[in-house]
Amino acid sequence: MYNAREFNFDGLVGPSHNYAGLSFGNVASFNNVKSASNPRQAALQGLAKMRALAARGFAQAVLPPQVRPNFRLLRQLGFSGTDADVLAHAWREAPVILACAYSASPMWTANAATVSPSADSADGRVHFTAANLNNKLHRAEEHIQSTRTLRALFADPERFVVHDPLPSTPAFGDEGAANHTRFASAHGAAGVEFFVYGRVEFDPSAPSPKKYPARQTLEASQAIARLHGLDPARTVFAAQNPDVVDQGVFHNDVIAVGNGNVLFYHEQAFADEAATLDALRRALANVDSDLHAVRVDSGAVPLADAVASYLFNSQLLSKPDGRMALVVPHECRENASVARYLDGLVGGGATSGQGPIDELIEFDLRQSMRNGGGPACLRLRVSLTDAEAAAMHQGVIMTEDLYARLVPWVERHYRDRLEPKDLADPQLALECAQALEALEGILGLPGLYDLA
Repeated sequence: MYNAREFNFDGLVGPSHNYAGLSFGNVASFNNVKSASNPRQAALQGLAKMRALAARGFAQAVLPPQVRPNFRLLRQLGFSGTDADVLAHAWREAPVILACAYSASPMWTANAATVSPSADSADGRVHFTAANLNNKLHRAEEHIQSTRTLRALFADPERFVVHDPLPSTPAFGDEGAANHTRFASAHGAAGVEFFVYGRVEFDPSAPSPKKYPARQTLEASQAIARLHGLDPARTVFAAQNPDVVDQGVFHNDVIAVGNGNVLFYHEQAFADEAATLDALRRALANVDSDLHAVRVDSGAVPLADAVASYLFNSQLLSKPDGRMALVVPHECRENASVARYLDGLVGGGATSGQGPIDELIEFDLRQSMRNGGGPACLRLRVSLTDAEAAAMHQGVIMTEDLYARLVPWVERHYRDRLEPKDLADPQLALECAQALEALEGILGLPGLYDLA
């Protein structure tokens, strides 16, 4: 076992943050379609969360936003002329496509990639596979910049491998770490990697959702496990409950979160709860660990409340004393059943103080929440040894100095109100490009973007 820490790479919200309702199956995204957003507030809320967690001693870093609008996509789909012509034609003829080209969804970096630490891989390197996100047009090209960014941050080939995305076909639909969890006695110890899938491409008889699409396939999860050189005895694949997908649980991280040897989950999360827990226990026994399952019953928190509050789209963080903190959005306090459950978990209820979770940390992430992403969506977890952490690009690590440089950058380049019609404004495209050009300098990543 090595000394290692888990770094949370939070997505820095981009200057085109808007509510287009592009994600069918994401209830919050659909509920706020075409309302006005506040990109400046969204970015500052995210930065405040990063700063606060870094100040608490948690390893925290930034994953930069992507180029928007995506002119490559717009031109590929037949819009031509100057950039201003492209925007005008797209707004007039296909405003949904223009919204896709302006999507700020890369802020949800849980979907950027799947990550396996060196303690789990056969070659002793940290492995990344950028998610192809091929289920939604507005996300289907994110892997291009995600791969480029990850290779810029983790450039040492002796310590890191950044794989190309899986083939962008329905059989290998991959949504990244939103459907992946790692369990281990410590971040530097060998662990169990847990993949949750929504459907099986090559077995039509396998259950699948009827209303909303299942975005992750078993075949994709199996391919990533092979690419990362994972030990089959320490790898578990489990089917998501198709009924909950049809109720708005578009990723597993909307209904379950894990850390250390703890799985915090809703009783309806998995197609076969007993078999899933048994498989995890058997795999953890191979690394001399056990499973601490914190089950939330429907009687305590109905599924609709869990989805509305994003209770399980929370971060579960290990503290130095061995206990865990649960990072939740304010919406959890605004939902009666969820607030009551959390009070019982840590605040003096009959079971509080007996489990592994003994603290709540709350953040105002309302701009992200209204677009369908909570604390867990905003971060990509990367466990790194001390040597690996020293080998990655240092300019993205959250410090007081970086925070003090990013806040005025946001205030200078981001609008405080963005409506759907603003996407046709050529000035917005210029503002986005200028912001990213300046960000390259702040983060020490010249050439990160193709801004030509």
